This record gives sequence, C-alpha cells and structure tokens, in this order.
Amino acid sequence: MSLILRVAARGDGVADDGRHAPLSAPGDTLTEAGEVVPGPHHQTPPCRHFPACGGCQLQQLDDESYAAFVADRIASALDAQGLTAPLRPVLLSPPNTRRRATLHAERGLIGFTAEASHQIVDMRECHILAPPLFALVAPLRALFQRLGLKRRADVHLALADQGPDILVTGFAPQGLEAAEALTGFCERHGVARFSVDDGLGAETRWEPQPVTITLGGVPVGFPPGGFLQATREGEDALVAAVVEAVAGAKTVADLFAGLGTFTFALPGKVYAAEGARDALFALKAAAHIRGRAVFPEHRDLYRRPLTTVELNRFDAIVLDPPRAGAREQAAALAACTVGTIAYVSCNPSSFARDAKAMVAAGWRIDWIQPVGQFRWSTHVELAARFVR
Repeated sequence: MSLILRVAARGDGVADDGRHAPLSAPGDTLTEAGEVVPGPHHQTPPCRHFPACGGCQLQQLDDESYAAFVADRIASALDAQGLTAPLRPVLLSPPNTRRRATLHAERGLIGFTAEASHQIVDMRECHILAPPLFALVAPLRALFQRLGLKRRADVHLALADQGPDILVTGFAPQGLEAAEALTGFCERHGVARFSVDDGLGAETRWEPQPVTITLGGVPVGFPPGGFLQATREGEDALVAAVVEAVAGAKTVADLFAGLGTFTFALPGKVYAAEGARDALFALKAAAHIRGRAVFPEHRDLYRRPLTTVELNRFDAIVLDPPRAGAREQAAALAACTVGTIAYVSCNPSSFARDAKAMVAAGWRIDWIQPVGQFRWSTHVELAARFVR
C-alpha cells in the first residue's frame, strides 16, 4: 500500500512510491494493483458527468485538499525557477459561480468536451456554472435543434449587468423563421444579447439595451465574446490584492488592461495599455463618460513593450498578461525604478519565469495571493506584489 501525498499539475495523485493515480486525493491509499482507497480528503464528486466532462478535473478533492493543490501549483512553479515567496491563504470561488464559459454544440448535444477529446458531454447538470447560465442549456439545445444545427458550434456564455450574453461562433442561421425563433428564445429567457459569428465577425441579432459589465463601480460596454474574470468572487479577490499592492500610488500604469478590471479600481491617474481594440475602446468610452483620470493607449505589449524610461514615470505598475506571460515586458520591468509592481497571472509557470528575471535584477516577491476561481479545475490564478 502507498499513500497519496499530493496532486500533480495535471490532476493525478502522486504516491510516496512515485506512482501516479488518477481521481485520487491526498490521504488516499494506493494498492499494489493500482486501486485507490479513499481517505479523509476524498469527497464524492457531486456531478453525474464527472470525470467524463472536461469542465472539471478535481471534483474528488475536498476544499482543504483543493486549496492545497492551488498553493502547491504556485510553489512548485517558483521552485522550478529557484524561487520562494510567502503564500497567503488560498481564496476559492464557491460552486455555481462561473459567469463566463464556452460550451460546444452539435447535433442535439451541448456541453463541455470530454477531457483531452473533442467529444461533447451532453450537459444535464453542472456544479460550476452560475444558475442563470445553466438555465439556458436545455433551451439552447432545443433552439439549435429547431434551427437545424448539424456542424459544431461554440457557445460563449457570459453573465453581464443586463443578464446572459450569448455569442455563437461557427453558426449563423438565416431567414425569417430563424430570426423569429431567436427573438422568441431571447424574450422567453431574459437574454441580454444574442450574437452570431460565422467567421466574418460578430453580428448581434438581439440587444434591447446596450450590454455592460460593471468594473470598479463603472459600467463598461461589453463586446460580444469579451473577457471578464470567471467569477465575481475571483475578480474581487484579485482586485483587492492589486489595490493593496499599489496603495498610495498617485500614478499607475495598467498593462494588458482589457476592459478595465483593475483600471477602474486603481487610485489616482491611470495609464491603461491594451492591444485589443474593442476592449480598449470600451474602456476609453466608460472612462470618458464617468470623467475618470484614465489615459488609454492601443498598444501591443508583445511587439512594443513599455521601455524602462516610460515605466519610470509611474509610481506603480499593474500587469495582467495572458497565459504566455510578459516575457517581452519583463526585462524593462526588471530594470525600472518604480516603487511597486503588482503582477496578476493565470499561469504559475510563465509567472515564475518572469519573476526570476525580476528577482535577478533586485526585486523581491513580497507576497502572493493564490486564487482558485476555476473550481475543481487545474487552472490556477494569483496576484503578487514585487518590491525592491
């Protein structure tokens, strides 16, 4: 018998003899034949679709062991780069709070795909989606059947201020009957917006009033398929960490600003750089309407990162790059003389890579706030404060 000690990055339990066991939890025992005997941290997965559905990988973990997994992911990534840092207690989003998700639909099926597969698991229940989004799954299945959907389409769901926002890519039904079906569906189910994109760009078919998402108390126009943090709880945790990290700064640069998740929560004057035009224009319009001291710039930070001279104009820097991290920006960040850097990451590995360059230049990781907003998944997020 072997004892499962931890859960590896891809979700397998790792035993004290080095063996890996899928669907196991720390404290489980592994027999010589490879059978998992549940231990004190092994819970009964709540969803009938687990583990076939790829929306979750770790429903067998209780909250204590899942939080330990999130922290271990970050600590292991740092260790791989020869780094350590103080980790704060992990903040987990509750079940049924996901307000953004992409489902897949084809020939009467709708749901997440199976793990490492293109096969759609037809969703009949879900313990991660927010109730207003899950309530649309069965009606969408019926709508697609009525519209004759045969080839695969992606269904991007988001919960905006006005209600559910739907963007369907890979399918754009035409004709009066389809238009009436879409209108009736939206009216019956309180849809805020319904857009389609068959490869030529999003076309809105239903939007009774402009769709917004409130960020830092400011309603911001929400583009179809736009990005927002997966849960409100996760967003609040990351924003609170960033605001704490740059407290007292009078001028802040927000890099990879998106729609303004952090921009509108930051004190003083804020320079906001973003490469996606639709997100930047929405941020700019919202700041102008509210008279906020925000100075947006359309800038591809991979091709044209801020120079050290530009960074040194600010009291603090905030950055929230995509999963690839900010390799191109990290060299200038390492050399700049600002007081504080708040780094938000959705990939501990790319974060640790960038952190290594900054630490080598004299920066220190003051603290890291781990955030598990993609509940029961292997996806981990964090906010870190760098000081000299």
